[in-house]
Amino acid sequence: MASAVARVRRWFPEREFFMRSQGQVRFIRISSRLQMTVAGGVAAAVLLWLVVMAATLFSQFTAARDHAALLEREAAVASAESRVAKYRGGLEGVADDLDRRQDFIEKAIEGTIGELPKDLPQGTVSDSSGEAQKTVRKISMELPEARRLAEVEARQLAFIERLTRFADARSAQAETAIRRVGLNPAMLRAASREGQGGPLIRLFTGNDDSVDPRFARLGASLERMAALEKGLRRIPNTLPASLEYISSGFGYRSDPFTGGPAFHAGLDFRGPVGAPIYAAAAGTVSFVGQRQGYGNVVEVSHGNGLMTRYAHMSRTEARFGQKVDAGSEIGKIGNTGRSTGPHLHFEVRIGDRPVNPRPFLEANRHVQEIRAGSAAHRVNNLGGK
Repeated sequence: MASAVARVRRWFPEREFFMRSQGQVRFIRISSRLQMTVAGGVAAAVLLWLVVMAATLFSQFTAARDHAALLEREAAVASAESRVAKYRGGLEGVADDLDRRQDFIEKAIEGTIGELPKDLPQGTVSDSSGEAQKTVRKISMELPEARRLAEVEARQLAFIERLTRFADARSAQAETAIRRVGLNPAMLRAASREGQGGPLIRLFTGNDDSVDPRFARLGASLERMAALEKGLRRIPNTLPASLEYISSGFGYRSDPFTGGPAFHAGLDFRGPVGAPIYAAAAGTVSFVGQRQGYGNVVEVSHGNGLMTRYAHMSRTEARFGQKVDAGSEIGKIGNTGRSTGPHLHFEVRIGDRPVNPRPFLEANRHVQEIRAGSAAHRVNNLGGK
């Protein structure tokens, strides 16, 4: 305690001041206690000012926050009230809004996949346009104020059916390209369901938990189209090397070393050492290394037992487990392994059985037509404006 008092006295030592008044000198002594009292009063005043300022700022912040929340609630109520007012004002305004929304939906979808063709096949889904027009006429007679709503519904159903036919047409094109290379479209579709799961969340189109069959049909058609085109992307159809010329085909040939009859399990693409080698389709690199007779090899698995092999590389530029797209560079042409000169030996295998790669590569034009279908529609649309 004594040491504390001593420290305080060092901070606030007694001070003496002198004043001259009417020819006399007077001394004024200010004690340590008085200095401490004055200093404490000043500190208390400053602290009180800080507390008042903090309280004022907090009050302003709270008021601003409450005001913003009130404005947000008023906006929500105004939006709901304006919507109710529109319904009370008549179904015509509601029908206008729905019509504009349907117009937006159609333009958004066609902006992504292109304008739906006018000559879509009619047999894949029912055409309810005639029945829809009968419904519109009947509602117009019995409930005239709902006529516009019936017209919007008819337009919606017609668009759903056109979109379903479009998906079916794309699926048919994909199936044709898949069969052209000797694969089974059903097998590819079944494989697309592997590795799926999750909670069951049902979709309904009616408030009674029912599903309009036309909407269910659209969902099934879109799913089928997506599965087939996904499988199509994994079919080898991209040239694995710049085509100077094919120096050796698939099947029987005279062995270049012994001269005797032999079987050649792929296609040989002649090219200079160091020329790039590309993945023929999307897939996952399943092997990088050396195989007897092949030299440096990269193998890409495309799913469904489909695999491509690239051999005699001078350098590999892929790693095991890497995801690659069609056209991704995976190595360089070389002369490693059992080879008479720089070239790429390219194989397509199904279930580890070699098949002729030529039909796969020749199907490239048909695959590209399918992939570019929507882009061609968009280009034609732009060119016509």
